[in-house]
Amino acid sequence: MEEEGKVEKDDIVIEGVMDFERKDSFSHHEPLLLLSRGSRTNTTSQIAIVGANVSPIESLDYEYYQAFIVYAACNLTLAVAAATLCAFVAPAAAGSGIPEVKAYLNGVDAHSILAPSTLFVKIFGSIFGVAAGFVVGKEGPMVHTGACIANLLGQGGSRKYHLTWRWLRFFKNDRDRRDLITCGAAAGVAAAFRAPVGGVLFALEEAASWTQSEQSKRQKKKFGPGWWRSALLWRTFFTTAVVAMVLRSLIEFCRGGQCGLFGEGGLIMFDVNSANATYSSADILAVVFLGVIGGLLGSLYNYLVDKVLRTYSIINERGPYFKIILVMAVSLLTSCFSYGLPWLSQCFPCPSHMEEQCPTAGRSGNYKNFQCPENHYNDLASLFFNTNDDAIRNLLSSSSSKHFHLYTLFIFFSSMYFLGIITYGIAIPSGLFIPVILAGASYGRLVGNALRPFSALDTGFFALLGAASFLGGTMRMTVSICVILLELTNDLLMLPLVMLVLLISKTVADCFNKGVYDQIVKMKGLPFLEAHAEPYMRNLVARDVVSGPLITFSGVEKVGNIYHALKATRHNGFPVIDEPPFADAPELCGVVTRSHLIVLLQGKHFTKQKVLTGSNIIRSFKSRDFAKAGLGKGPKIEDVEIKDEEMDWYVDLHPITNTSPYTVVESMSLAKAALLFRELGLRHLCVVPKTPGRPPIVGILTRHDFMPEHILGIYPHLKRHK
Repeated sequence: MEEEGKVEKDDIVIEGVMDFERKDSFSHHEPLLLLSRGSRTNTTSQIAIVGANVSPIESLDYEYYQAFIVYAACNLTLAVAAATLCAFVAPAAAGSGIPEVKAYLNGVDAHSILAPSTLFVKIFGSIFGVAAGFVVGKEGPMVHTGACIANLLGQGGSRKYHLTWRWLRFFKNDRDRRDLITCGAAAGVAAAFRAPVGGVLFALEEAASWTQSEQSKRQKKKFGPGWWRSALLWRTFFTTAVVAMVLRSLIEFCRGGQCGLFGEGGLIMFDVNSANATYSSADILAVVFLGVIGGLLGSLYNYLVDKVLRTYSIINERGPYFKIILVMAVSLLTSCFSYGLPWLSQCFPCPSHMEEQCPTAGRSGNYKNFQCPENHYNDLASLFFNTNDDAIRNLLSSSSSKHFHLYTLFIFFSSMYFLGIITYGIAIPSGLFIPVILAGASYGRLVGNALRPFSALDTGFFALLGAASFLGGTMRMTVSICVILLELTNDLLMLPLVMLVLLISKTVADCFNKGVYDQIVKMKGLPFLEAHAEPYMRNLVARDVVSGPLITFSGVEKVGNIYHALKATRHNGFPVIDEPPFADAPELCGVVTRSHLIVLLQGKHFTKQKVLTGSNIIRSFKSRDFAKAGLGKGPKIEDVEIKDEEMDWYVDLHPITNTSPYTVVESMSLAKAALLFRELGLRHLCVVPKTPGRPPIVGILTRHDFMPEHILGIYPHLKRHK
C-alpha cells in the first residue's frame, strides 16, 4: 500500500507537469501577462552586459519581481556611475557632443568641449550609459571622442596632465587644428558605423562648415561656399581608411570570441537580409508614405526633444546632485518599460532549419524565451532584452527568418520614441542615432507587415526605409545618411528608394522646424553662423549693425589704457590706429588680439617715452609664447600685475598687430559681409568709412553682430525668414 501510494503520488505530480506543459503549448498565442498569474519562475535571459562580461540573471531562479529588482539595480548602478562622471568631472561630456563639435568647426571656441577630462568622461560615461540599458547610442559620443583626440594632438598635448609632444607644435594654429578635428569627427563616425565613406560625407555635410581656403577665391566662385579644400578631403578620407583597416584587424583578432560582443556582424554590421530587393510601382507609393510619416514624426520628435531639454536644463541648473537624481528616475522608468512590456507580448515557435540557437540562453541573441514554452520565443523581449545592434538586426532581418506581431512593433516603436525623447538631455553621454534607427525601423517594419499582401518588397527592407525616413526627419541629412545606411546593410539595390525616402522626409520635416542638432546648438546659445544669409540682411549695410562704443589703441599706447580696457571689457580684438608723429594722418594700422596684449603686458617691455621699440620686443619673445592655448585656457588679465608707476609708461603694439586685417566698406550689404565672414572663418571684420576725412575705422563686426537676435533687437520691424 505504501509503495502503491507512492506511485499514485508520483503519477499525480507527473500529470500536473504534463498538464502545465499542455497548457503552455496551447496558450502561447495569449499575452504572457495573462499566463503569469500563477507561481511561474523567471527563466528568461535578462542580462547586464558590461564590456565583454555577461551576467545572466536566469540562473538565480528568482520570481519575476525579484528578478526585476536585480535587473533595475544593475541598470541603476551603471547609470549613477555615468551620471557621477558627467556631473562632477566633465559636464560638457553630457549629450552626444555633435552640436558642440559642429559649433567649434563653425568658429565657436567654447570652454571645455574638447578638453582631456571631457574625453575621459565621454569614453567611460558612454560605456556605462549604454550598458545601463538607456535608449541611447554610442555613435554621437564617438564623434565627440574622435574630435577630442584630434584636439589633443592639435594643441600639442596637455600640459596639465603632462602629455606634451614637441613635434605637435607645428599644428598649433586655428586652421590645422580645425582640420584635425574634422578628421577626428569623421573617424568617430567611421568607427561607430564601420562606414569609412559615410564618415567623410558626415564631416562634409553636417560637421564642418569652416573648411574653405583663404587663398582659393577662384575655386569658391566656381564651386560655391560649400566647397572643401582638396587637401582636407583626402586627409579625411585617409583617416577613415585607417580606421577601417584597424577595425578589420581587430575584428579578425576577436573572431574567436576573445573580445566579447565586439566585432559581431563583421565589417558590415547589419548585413542580415538575404531577400531580393524587388519592388513595383505600387511600392513607390508606400515609400512616399513612409517618407511623409518620417518627416512628420521627425519634426514632432525634434519639437518634443527641445521642450524636454529646456525642462531638464531647469533641473540641471540646481546642481550636480539633481542631475544624478534625474538620471536615476529615467533609469528606473527605462527598466520598467523594458522589463514590463514584454509581458504583453505573445510567444512564437522558433523557426525551423536555422543554425542560430533558439531560444537564446545566457547571452545576447536574437531569440529570447522570456517565460515562453520550450522552443518558443518572445518577439518583444527579443527587442528589449538585447544589445542595440542585435535589436536592429532583428528588425532588419527578412520576414522569412523573423516574425513580429503588429502590436509588438507598435509597442516597441512607441517605447523607443518616448524613451529616446526623455533620455536625451540627462547627464550621461548619449547619442541620437541608435534610438532614431530603432524607432524608424520599428514603424517601417510595421508598415511592411501591414502591406505584406499588397507589396513584393520584404518587410526587412521596409524597416530599412523606415529608419532612413526617421533619420532624415530628425537629423535633416541626406547624402551621408544614405551612404552610411548602405554601408551598414550592404543593400546597394535599395539605393534609389533610400534616396527617395530621405529627400521626402527631409522636405516634409523642414516645413515645421530645423534639424535636431541645429535646435540644440541654438538652445545652448552657441552663436552658429548659417550657410546662407537671412533675407532681411539684404536691406541692411555693414554700418547698421556695428555695436559700440568702439575702443581703439594707438600704435604706441599707454600701459594703463590697455590694462583698464582689458579689465573693463571682454572684447577679443582691438583696432590699432597710427597717429602723428608715426603717421601723417590717423590711419588704420591693424587689429591686435586680447591674448597677445596680455602676453605683451606680462613681458613688461615698457618705455617711459612714446617711441617705437618693435625690434627689441620681437627678440625678447618666442613664437610659442603667442601660440594658441588650449580650449578656455588662454592668458587672463587677472594674472597680470602692473605697478602704479608703470601705468604711465608706453608699449609699442606694432610687433603684435595684424597689419593686414580683412576690411569691408561701411556701405557693403550685410548679407554679403555675413557670407564673407563665414566663408573665410573670421573672428573680426573691420568696417572702414566710405569717404575720407573721417576716423579710419567705423567699427568691428564680430560673430555676435550677425546673429538674428542682435539684428532683430535693433530693427524689430524686420521679419525673420522661417
